[in-house]
Amino acid sequence: MAMTNQELQKTANEVRKSIITALHAAGAGHPGGSLSSTDIFTYLYFEEMNVDPKNVSDPDRDRFVLSKGHCAPGLYSVMAEKGYFPKEELTTLRKLGSRLQGHPSMQYLPGLDMSSGSLGQGISAACGMALSAKLDKKDFRVYTLLGDGELQEGQVWEAAMFAGFRKLDNLVVIVDNNGLQIDGPVDKVCSPYPIDKKFEAFNFHVINIDGHNFDEIKAAFEEAKKTKGMPTAIIAHTVKGKGVSFMENQAGWHGKAPNDDEFKQAMEELERIGAAL
Repeated sequence: MAMTNQELQKTANEVRKSIITALHAAGAGHPGGSLSSTDIFTYLYFEEMNVDPKNVSDPDRDRFVLSKGHCAPGLYSVMAEKGYFPKEELTTLRKLGSRLQGHPSMQYLPGLDMSSGSLGQGISAACGMALSAKLDKKDFRVYTLLGDGELQEGQVWEAAMFAGFRKLDNLVVIVDNNGLQIDGPVDKVCSPYPIDKKFEAFNFHVINIDGHNFDEIKAAFEEAKKTKGMPTAIIAHTVKGKGVSFMENQAGWHGKAPNDDEFKQAMEELERIGAAL
């Protein structure tokens, strides 16, 4: 059964709490983009994708590639919420011997479809998966999440050219467009704008959405399924650090963990958000 928007919001809030918990335990990591992507992660794993934590090797499962691999805390947190592994394990993030490395490693964690970290490479892997499904006449779909700063990598556009040319209509590229990267605003570092027009030039069907509005998220993925003969790019306009007041729209929270006081404040804020839901 489909989840209601309220159920999705509550789940996303739990995922955000797990992100903060994991990063605080690790003392390092990337909160900003993990939090801005949380609603997308939540919808993908709880509504959109055909995946089963109890059957991670199902050949007919949908595939997901986190191209912006540094936002692994967001992916791990939603996977734990879905039941891929115990939530208690999130506190081992970035620890020696942990399955939860700083960037996703399919060598260690079952349920990951691709290791990632070097920006620009994940979308290429996703294109290969989508093409293989076409060649094998399989119905599974492939999803990949990119950061807007990641669009500065040339390999992204090589992959986009390939996907458009091959008419990979089983591929959905999602861009987490929160407007900030490690060095500041993306349009001041090396502007990727207009993002939508660029993907259109590579023969993508493009949809712009509010990446925190579950009605718009749902409509976009449904539209993507109905799009034939071309891949889809969903440009999700988001808030970096979404859900934690002092992290929102702050480039400084791209890649650092909260200290004890910041952890306490962040968790109190998220608890209040959850209670209001």
